[in-house]
Amino acid sequence: MNRITLENYRCFREKQDVPLAPLTLLVGDNSTGKTSFLAMIRALWQLPSNLPSFEQPPYDLGSFDDIAHFRGGRGGRADSFCIGFDFVARKPPRETRHLSAVFRDDDAVAFPVVKRLSMDDSQTWIEVASSASSQSGHFTLGTKRGKWSFNFSDSMIRTFVSNLPFVGGFPWWLFHPEGPLSANDDGQSTSIGGQLTSIGGAERMDESDRRRLRVLADPSCLDHCVPTSLYAGAPVHSRPYRTYDPSDIARDPEGDHVDVSLYFANMSFQESNAKWKTTKERLESFGKQSGLFDEISVKRLGTRNSEPFQLQIRTFGSRAKGPMRNLTDVGYGVSQALPVLTALLRHENPAMLLFQQPESHLHPSAQAALGSFFCQAAANGNQLVVETHSDHLLDRIRMDVRDKTTNLRPEDVVILFFKKRNLDVTIHSLRIDKEGNVIHAPPGYRRFFMAETKRSLRL
Repeated sequence: MNRITLENYRCFREKQDVPLAPLTLLVGDNSTGKTSFLAMIRALWQLPSNLPSFEQPPYDLGSFDDIAHFRGGRGGRADSFCIGFDFVARKPPRETRHLSAVFRDDDAVAFPVVKRLSMDDSQTWIEVASSASSQSGHFTLGTKRGKWSFNFSDSMIRTFVSNLPFVGGFPWWLFHPEGPLSANDDGQSTSIGGQLTSIGGAERMDESDRRRLRVLADPSCLDHCVPTSLYAGAPVHSRPYRTYDPSDIARDPEGDHVDVSLYFANMSFQESNAKWKTTKERLESFGKQSGLFDEISVKRLGTRNSEPFQLQIRTFGSRAKGPMRNLTDVGYGVSQALPVLTALLRHENPAMLLFQQPESHLHPSAQAALGSFFCQAAANGNQLVVETHSDHLLDRIRMDVRDKTTNLRPEDVVILFFKKRNLDVTIHSLRIDKEGNVIHAPPGYRRFFMAETKRSLRL
């Protein structure tokens, strides 16, 4: 994703167009919509292949009435909201596409009644309109030459459309031999159960129209948008256990910290544990930079992989190594940082990662080290969106970009500043220059910190 659009969503009333970068930082006061923004990204990620949910952990935005913008007074609540995102296809032609959806109330659920995929500055587009309870719907297709419409029935949905991408399946439907983009001998576009009807411009599609629409509808352009390719982290992780029993792990209701521990154990118990060696080295490098720990290890309590194990931490003294200590016996910040680090270190790590206040329970020096870790991850190809209240994390990112400690460039970092006014929030997009300075900052950005500094200096 490289751009987000939203309107009438939660506290965002006006239509806004917001850029994303390899490393995007969300900053602003509490209750200004940062978590809602993360929940929106997760829902958009699900849009190509599933019915988007705004209630999956770690986000739970509630029913439609909790999500649609409340204008206050006579304005009431919006009867719909719209969200969407831009992306670049992973294979030629690498053109920017935009996928969006309009959501309405359907038995208190936010249901995408209209879904639209477009490119060429919206000159080529496909739109599908339906509802959860409807027995029919319609496609609308457009190019710079004209616009065409096609109605479909519930039987068509069951036969050709259900369980296909885009919750309405228009890309796959278009590829069907008898779908709207097929042509018979006389060149008239046909489809099962009806024909395309011109609603503007050219009466009939020609081959150039069908070719552009087939390029747009190719489902492989969104093959990376699957649930397993996105990670969404909570601000507080489950507590660590003194001992982990692999036979009980699958039934643990908390899961995130248990999953991390099992991941470490599986790597370290393998006969050829090169992956664990690499992961261990990177964890310990962060541990030393942050001051959290110097060594991490997995202690087996039996001879078989299925038997219990423990995670242990060691801190070095100035003259000697300290003892190995159970993870539950060291500072809480260590256990809270491990799930964040592991999400970025997994060899099969997701294409996009969302973090909520990953600095929780960390000392300022560890918060700064986490900023460097995020720079490294973004420079290596991950896309990160990080909600943070930490100036230490933010300042370290600015300095690392300035000092070129990684290949991350100034244009690879975006700071989104969420500013509230009455019942509405505006998102300001800020950039950093080659010297690490924040540019285009609006009034109010970091006002509190500057006021505190002036007070400290008695200015």
